[in-house]
Amino acid sequence: MANRENLAARGQQKIEWIRRKMPVLQSISREWEAKKPLLGFTIGACLHISAKTANLARTLQDGGAQVVLCASNPLSTQEDVAAALNEIYGIKTFARRGEDRDSFYRNIHAVLEHRPQITIDDGADLVSTLHSQRPELLKNVLGGTEETTTGVIRLKAMAEDNALKYPIIAVNDAQTKHLFDNRYGTGQSALDGILRATNYLLAGSNFVVVGYGWCGRGIAARARGMGAKVTVVEVDPVRALEATMDGFMVCSLKEAAAKADFIVTATGNINVVDAKHLELLKDGAILCNAGHFNVEINLKALAEKSSSITTVKENIEEYKLHSGKKVFVIGEGRLVNLAAGEGHPAEVMDMSFANQALAVAWLIQEGKDLENRVYPVPEKLDKKIARLKLKSMGIQIDKMTAEQVKYLHSWQTGT
Repeated sequence: MANRENLAARGQQKIEWIRRKMPVLQSISREWEAKKPLLGFTIGACLHISAKTANLARTLQDGGAQVVLCASNPLSTQEDVAAALNEIYGIKTFARRGEDRDSFYRNIHAVLEHRPQITIDDGADLVSTLHSQRPELLKNVLGGTEETTTGVIRLKAMAEDNALKYPIIAVNDAQTKHLFDNRYGTGQSALDGILRATNYLLAGSNFVVVGYGWCGRGIAARARGMGAKVTVVEVDPVRALEATMDGFMVCSLKEAAAKADFIVTATGNINVVDAKHLELLKDGAILCNAGHFNVEINLKALAEKSSSITTVKENIEEYKLHSGKKVFVIGEGRLVNLAAGEGHPAEVMDMSFANQALAVAWLIQEGKDLENRVYPVPEKLDKKIARLKLKSMGIQIDKMTAEQVKYLHSWQTGT
């Protein structure tokens, strides 16, 4: 019992420490404690169980909601945080680090047993499980939100197939989310996970980033900032051109693989490091993934090409290929920033989770009139979060004059 109490106490320390750097969520909490805009609603959330997520859950709780959580990734759960949520903050949390697939989905079903009226998802596993296995609960649901690029892609596919049965707000697509969380958050936290796992020097290394979306942009920029020689691999010609203009080498993965010391995937797609690339890797190459699911590296093909698989260090597995070369994989190919690190910095998650909180409140106010499709975060919420963040940083910005507003909204005035 004492050990359990110590675990929860450590989790509380983490949660309170992180809260110091989440001023936007704090301001929402202060407003909601008086108004209780979420009173009477149950929110089921499938998110990374970290100290940052705990502070989102506390804000929703301050708004009057009953919050129930499960993990969106088996290796992202911080068990001390889960203990604190359950035992100190009274927020039911079904999650355990390293849980297997059956346990992972059992915990999703445990959340659904509470019959949520709002869902918050990170990867759409909660929504897809609800639709495919518990359709009788759909009538209770007013709407939901989605945190990540991969989840938004899945949900838009559901909407196109007329399979989506309630409206979803694409929190990931808010400017105060993807421009900051995906770029600065992933950029820093992915490298943090790599360095924690390996303790290797990035300066002078050949560092390959597969995918040049917002996450890939951030990873490439931060790796270059630490002295790595960065190569970008892309399938989109516009993004490849952008990476070239940003000063990165751009080539195919077949060309990049032979020289790579590190390969980081950030595409949201399947088998981008595939069987055809594995024999090209040099001895000692390190593979990891910063996309949502553990499908970007073809681990099945890697295992088939290996004579042995050995855990050589916490969060690192060595695959000894039949050729004799050794290839290392960080965090079982799962999100490297959470499998081997602590995830995004609090300052960017403050904005991401403020979007979640305000989007939930907006759904409660507007959800009954929405169609069953994926919606952007309303611009007024996006700008409110930006203003709150600037205020917390002590930054003031200018306002347009009435003359300037009129000019931008007129067509009569020319050159």
